[in-house]
Amino acid sequence: MIVDRAIYEDGTRRDCGDLSDELERLRSCADPSGFLWIGLKDPTQEEFDSVDTELGLHPLAVEDAVQGRQRAKVELYDGTVFVVLKPLRYLDRTSDIETGEVMLFVGDRFVVTVRRGELTPLTDLRRRLEEDPQRLRLGPLAVLHAVLDRVVDDYLEIDAEVQTDLDEIETAVFSDERSDTAAIYELKREVLEFRRAAMPLAEPLRTLHASPRSPVPEGELRLLLRDVSDHLHSVIDHIESYDNLLSGILDAHLAQVSVQQNDDMRKISAWVAIAALPTMVAGIYGMNFEHMPELHWRFGYPLAVAVMAVSCGTLFRLFKRAGWL
Repeated sequence: MIVDRAIYEDGTRRDCGDLSDELERLRSCADPSGFLWIGLKDPTQEEFDSVDTELGLHPLAVEDAVQGRQRAKVELYDGTVFVVLKPLRYLDRTSDIETGEVMLFVGDRFVVTVRRGELTPLTDLRRRLEEDPQRLRLGPLAVLHAVLDRVVDDYLEIDAEVQTDLDEIETAVFSDERSDTAAIYELKREVLEFRRAAMPLAEPLRTLHASPRSPVPEGELRLLLRDVSDHLHSVIDHIESYDNLLSGILDAHLAQVSVQQNDDMRKISAWVAIAALPTMVAGIYGMNFEHMPELHWRFGYPLAVAVMAVSCGTLFRLFKRAGWL
């Protein structure tokens, strides 16, 4: 459905009338800063057709927007820029990372934003831009920059949260606490989700601010996009280090588990060896033969008990000194 639509001229919002008439008037106007902004949420093919008919969007881009579940990318279609972004949200309660999807069509005097799902960075973005007329005077590409900047800023916040979770797990693994393999693996999966959202965006964003094919004119907007690109590359560098560090932590944790199991087996083996001696002595003297030595001796029983006690004590001291107990 259409969530919002408006005309922006000289950085000021006004209500939008008939799309065809508004676009014709904007394109014939001498002021290049005026543009139309249409916001859609989970549109069907029929709902999108009502907008596409007036704007003349490329059918391949429209198909991607309607179907959703696209990889983060930037594509150029006959003067129209089609951008797919993966906004993220960090859940404090579960330490999970949720992924959403936002798409933008930026063309001659128009912007179309398409939100899929409940997670979106556009909730208050339009209002904030409307409070900054100077930014809106830069035209529809200013909206593209604002959305990119918001998405990457969210990446930076999630980066800090993941760093905190990683520090906690690392501390637990290399301390006396019992760390959970599942917790390490779950964080590794969240980092992978983070990576899938951020890494594919790096090259398209570089194209927007550095490529000769970029639709963004030389000037302030390119500098702003370059700043967003720098932030994104910083996040990607951290993601790579998190992934490698988590792999190392998981290996270290599994090695610790193996060492702990070996230590437990040594203790069990030591106690079994200690218990085996009195069992052996008791087994020998428990045999019912008539002519066994010391069978009728007065001190036979105390001697057998003493031999068992001394043998067990000696073995205990030897195992303790060797670190098995």
